[in-house]
Amino acid sequence: INVCSDIQSVDVLASRERGFETVVSPAWQAALSSTACTNCGQCVLVCPVGALVEKDDTDKVWAALADPKAHVVVQTAPAVRVALGEEFGMAPGTVVTGKMTTALRRLGFDAVFDTDFTADLTIVEEANELLERLEGGTLPMITSCSPGWISFIEHQYPELLDHLSSCKSPQQMFGALAKTYYPERAKIDPGNIVTVSIMPCTAKKHEADRPEMNSSGYKDVDIVLTVREFARMVKEAGIDFPNLP
Repeated sequence: INVCSDIQSVDVLASRERGFETVVSPAWQAALSSTACTNCGQCVLVCPVGALVEKDDTDKVWAALADPKAHVVVQTAPAVRVALGEEFGMAPGTVVTGKMTTALRRLGFDAVFDTDFTADLTIVEEANELLERLEGGTLPMITSCSPGWISFIEHQYPELLDHLSSCKSPQQMFGALAKTYYPERAKIDPGNIVTVSIMPCTAKKHEADRPEMNSSGYKDVDIVLTVREFARMVKEAGIDFPNLP
């Protein structure tokens, strides 16, 4: 409740009922999806009793990896490589880029990519848009990279929507490329490509499911995992992560 109200200023969670009947929920115990929730995941991060967890999508990834027709590609956000090691008892902040890539290949992903590439692409696209706006457009221009921020401004400050960049986030730009440019170069049917993202933020799950994120005719990003979910997959596969090359 405190992190939702005082830190995130979203204020959709509170105590309902009294005594032993008390629950933490939105008003009238409505679904979070029907509230101004930004899907930021901070309630999950600080929940003192582990009652709140992210929606687990690992079964979808296992199914895709087991499908012989599917060409499964994965992108990893920069923060993942310095957070993943903690799930395996390594010192906080340990950079595990190489071990992470090895683990992804051993899990069966057909191609492993770095979201850094489309982060650079986002900067280029936003710079071009800014130059156009300087010639006559809404200023200041505000980044559209964070899906939690997008939800927040939609719910709380809709009058500022025209200030948002029209560019997709790095995650979604990668997904679009993975369903267009990549299959052209790799001579693969885009309908057989499954795009998986490993991200540090639960809001990325919501972003991937937004209805506008399919401009190529295919869903940009099919499945999003958090670092915790990815770590569970590595453990389920019996991979000794700290000792990987």
